[in-house]
Amino acid sequence: MKAAVIGATGYGGIELIRLLSNHPEFTLHSVYSSSKDQVPATDDYPHLHEICPLPLMKIDPEKITTECDVVFLAVPSGASSFLSPQLLANNTKVVDLSGDLRLKNTEDYKKWYKKEPAEASTLEQAVYGLTEWNREEVKNASLLSNPGCYPTATLLGLAPAIQAEAIDPSSIIIDAKSGVSGAGRGLSQLVHFAEMNDNFRIYKVNQHQHIPEIEQQLQAWDSTVGPITFSTHLLPITRGIMATIYAPMKQPMSAVELHQLYKEAYKDSFFVRVRPLGEFPGVKEVAGSNFCDIGIDVDERTNRATIVAVIDNLMKGAAGQAIQNANIMFGIEETAGLRGFPIYP
Repeated sequence: MKAAVIGATGYGGIELIRLLSNHPEFTLHSVYSSSKDQVPATDDYPHLHEICPLPLMKIDPEKITTECDVVFLAVPSGASSFLSPQLLANNTKVVDLSGDLRLKNTEDYKKWYKKEPAEASTLEQAVYGLTEWNREEVKNASLLSNPGCYPTATLLGLAPAIQAEAIDPSSIIIDAKSGVSGAGRGLSQLVHFAEMNDNFRIYKVNQHQHIPEIEQQLQAWDSTVGPITFSTHLLPITRGIMATIYAPMKQPMSAVELHQLYKEAYKDSFFVRVRPLGEFPGVKEVAGSNFCDIGIDVDERTNRATIVAVIDNLMKGAAGQAIQNANIMFGIEETAGLRGFPIYP
């Protein structure tokens, strides 16, 4: 099957190129950019020299749909909302890595993204691709909205406890940290080397656009979930997300029992690894992989659960999960092209 990547000059796009170039079923057919045409991809990424000869081309939806079976949109928010409907022709399937199709409430999108939302018919068609909890819908999807990086770590960390009504959904606190690649390739003072090296800082306090995405899915699982407290921080590293989640227990449950709940919930999910009780993951242990590692404990003094979930933001938080979803959409083995070990050290 032929695949195209639109938005190939960003970090998510280049990760898709890497994964598709080594995929056993998908063939990387073409790569596109909104700002370049017939420019070698190596001009932006010299590490592709002699291994990816494809030029960056101008986006032409009609041409793409006549030549490709699947299109991956690794574009900034605001672009996918009008590109996606144009690409759903000739049985071409679309996997959108931007935030345009994640929020079903258009007013929420306007408020948090400060852009005009997609048409209601497009939003209705888009399937939210949190793979481990939505496989059946993903199987039948033609248009898939890939979850955000922070929501992926947070939701995978919370899902078993929320759905089992093990924690109080009215008081959830998420303390999340990300490497600077999560901010994209654009230049800003926030990710300037002199600003971030030997530093650790909070950003978008109570304003991060992933807040409504997390709340939307939590409320789909449990309608009593209230507003969450969600804080994001930048780490002086390139890749990785750690979401440390705190929530009061709703019913008496020991750490052993909560750990067993998670082991059972993810027993058939290859890419979610629940660590042994008392062991907590670090971001280095999933770098370059599609794994989400989870550690769990219950503080009996405070009756509060502590859940730690780590992912590589460019893999399970973006390109890796997009490939995982595309595999399911095309009836391919879910792990195809994604079984690589984490890069360590």
